[in-house]
Amino acid sequence: MTVSLSRNRDYRLLWISQALSGAGFSASMITFPLLVLAVTGSPAMTGLVLGVAALAQVVVGVPGGALVDRWNRKKMMLAAEAAQALAVASLVFALWLDVAAVPHMVVVAAVMGVCNALFGPAEDAALARIVPHGQLSTAVAMNSARGSLGALSGTALGGFLFAAGRLVPFAFNVCTHTLSVVALLFVRVPHTHVERQPARQLGKEMVEGLRWVWQQRHVRVTVLCAVSLNFFFSAYYIVIIVLATERGVSSGEIGIMVAMLGVGGILGALLAPYLHRRVSPYVSIIGVFWALTALTPLAVLIDNGFLMGGLFFAMALLPPTANTTISTYQLLLTPDGLRGRLTGVMGMVSGVSASAGPVVGGLLVQQVAGTDAVLLIAAAIAVITVLVTCSPTMRTFPRDVSIAMDASEPETTKGRQ
Repeated sequence: MTVSLSRNRDYRLLWISQALSGAGFSASMITFPLLVLAVTGSPAMTGLVLGVAALAQVVVGVPGGALVDRWNRKKMMLAAEAAQALAVASLVFALWLDVAAVPHMVVVAAVMGVCNALFGPAEDAALARIVPHGQLSTAVAMNSARGSLGALSGTALGGFLFAAGRLVPFAFNVCTHTLSVVALLFVRVPHTHVERQPARQLGKEMVEGLRWVWQQRHVRVTVLCAVSLNFFFSAYYIVIIVLATERGVSSGEIGIMVAMLGVGGILGALLAPYLHRRVSPYVSIIGVFWALTALTPLAVLIDNGFLMGGLFFAMALLPPTANTTISTYQLLLTPDGLRGRLTGVMGMVSGVSASAGPVVGGLLVQQVAGTDAVLLIAAAIAVITVLVTCSPTMRTFPRDVSIAMDASEPETTKGRQ
């Protein structure tokens, strides 16, 4: 008898642990720039610290996924959470003694990035073992809602906690990650025995993961979809923030704009399981592209932060459904021994596109007027939308992935960690 997701003890513990650590991580990352500015007064140093955290996640993505497929996934998650808690605790101690320095902050940011890069593939690979296949799409959607909720709550808390004291948001992060470690100790993760390979084979295993992603045409195309959306939307986001500032939108209204993006993401994730069951994968994916094609140009007509927040809210509603469809298909199709590498590759390419997008958006808005930059990005999204809509691979995207799953990996009953 299958237990409902809400009564799945292991999934509940995993979800709660990451809701806590996500809030702590977001609170730290939103206040890291404030801390660096307060200590150094240098915006360049702020960019350095945040850039190191993002770069670490990108660089460690593929090798991290290979390590996840080699090692015990529960232990990987525990180690990543504990290492992050210890690194941030060292910063709290330095702030307490008033000896915090930029090199120390850079190391802490790098550790946080590395830990996130390792935890993500380990959790995704474990999720397909903790949750029955029929409930995986709902679990993926709920994890998406969890991420949006953690980012929204952490961002809101960060500024308030920093106002109470420089070390307070980081101390909060230590507490949330410590609680996460405790919760993870009680999570039971079914596992498949993996034959140990020599350390020198790590490079070969990384290539194997990249090859798997490229050879599976539906996986390959959905990765390209995710990369293009991440790239163009992150560029669009920067352009909109600059455009809003130029039009005299207050910082408070800009904060509401960003918050509405998170609220839309949460609501979209809650709707995703329902839509996933009733809409074909092809429609759910191209629907996101067509919605963004229709909505992105509207920003040129809006000079009010509240209305822009409404636009952001609308733009955030559909992506969780497409993400649920894509992630569920990829996890079920991929053999258990390759799931860490799949998520590592996805994290790397998404990180690169999300990092490059703001750079391109910033350069674009420096070269042309803000409204022209919006229209150029909207035109680029429209071109991608037409290509995705006409793609033969997308048109044949399977609605039932169980057949592909059974062909790629025979199911066996294994023990628990």
